[in-house]
Amino acid sequence: MTIAVIGAGAAGMMATATLQTLAPTCRIILLEKNALMGRKVQISGGGRCNVTTGFHDIKTVLTRYQRGRKFLSTALYHFPPDQVYDWFEQHGVPLKTEPDGRVFPQSDVGKDVVDLFEHLFQPPSVQLRLRTSVAAIKKTDHFQITLQSGDTILADKLILTTGGQAYRHTGSTGEGYQFAEALGHHITPLAASLNSFIVSNQWIKQLSGVSFVAVGLSVAGHKHYQFTGPIVCTHQGISGPAVFALSSQVAFEDYSARHPLPVLIDFIPTMSNEQLRHELNMAITRNPKQQLRTTLHAWLPKSVVNALVAELELPAEKTNAEVSNVMRQRVLDQLKRCPLAVIGRAAGDEFVTAGGIELSEVNARTMESKLCPGLYFAGEILNIDGYTGGYNLQAAWATGHLAGSSVAAVL
Repeated sequence: MTIAVIGAGAAGMMATATLQTLAPTCRIILLEKNALMGRKVQISGGGRCNVTTGFHDIKTVLTRYQRGRKFLSTALYHFPPDQVYDWFEQHGVPLKTEPDGRVFPQSDVGKDVVDLFEHLFQPPSVQLRLRTSVAAIKKTDHFQITLQSGDTILADKLILTTGGQAYRHTGSTGEGYQFAEALGHHITPLAASLNSFIVSNQWIKQLSGVSFVAVGLSVAGHKHYQFTGPIVCTHQGISGPAVFALSSQVAFEDYSARHPLPVLIDFIPTMSNEQLRHELNMAITRNPKQQLRTTLHAWLPKSVVNALVAELELPAEKTNAEVSNVMRQRVLDQLKRCPLAVIGRAAGDEFVTAGGIELSEVNARTMESKLCPGLYFAGEILNIDGYTGGYNLQAAWATGHLAGSSVAAVL
């Protein structure tokens, strides 16, 4: 029995490792067009590899997926974050959970995760073929896999784990979609996700490097597009976990310099408009001779206050007593609904693909195709994507493990 796995990213490596354990007598061939396995895994999390999430309640974890959460449920219960954590530690990669819930190797070296699989995949149990590109796949009695070299591999079962089309320099160029279509599957619309925002507002670019522990982000006129969390100002606009989450929500929205996306920042999400109005009025009344910018330092860093005061075109030395009711409202609006014009996307920490294999065509309990028996999918090639924080790698490990287990179960 020959099982072929195409794509040695997170899902492909985990599917192969699972097969190696559960189907040791089978011939397992792992095909990878790059010279190394797991290139995207190595660079994730800034090169540290955010292996999974430290949150273990599956219902809560599922809320962190913008697309595919219902489909993913079975795989996550099959191989949840705590089991993923244990699996890596048992295989020689000690992990740590940081205060924000992200899980990394204790070494902070993403390559350690990939090295684990390189040590596992030794002949004769696994035939690892690097620098091997697939040209075409055809299903007859077997899966006929034609390589770019002209050679042909015949496989009884096939697991497609070729990833999406994000981070193209790592090999995630989307050819897996073509293979899936050739085998009868449909691909949903595709878009970039987990990206930073490029904005046209110059004042926020001047704050490059300034970060906020938690702000509220929303899209004007869209009540479902909102997220609260950390952000950081950049020379292009804004980045950080809250930005990545919002970018996932608006992955299929078109925005540009000609048609900006109207994003609103709530700098003080812990207070309602009325609460902040009351606090602001009280502070102004108590300190009539104090400069307004000094009063505002109670809520925001000095550099941010100075930028906002300039944006509001307030006289630099204006005191609280000189601030009119109209100006108070403008200040309040800047604090709670500060407008940004988002005109483009920039790379984020992960940059995954939104969209992929149509999930209704795949059995969520086994990862097997409903259209092509013997064909399985795992990882980012599926129409599943999560927020930053280890959720996308968790989905890859879980679906890869389920696909490998399902193949082994029918042999």
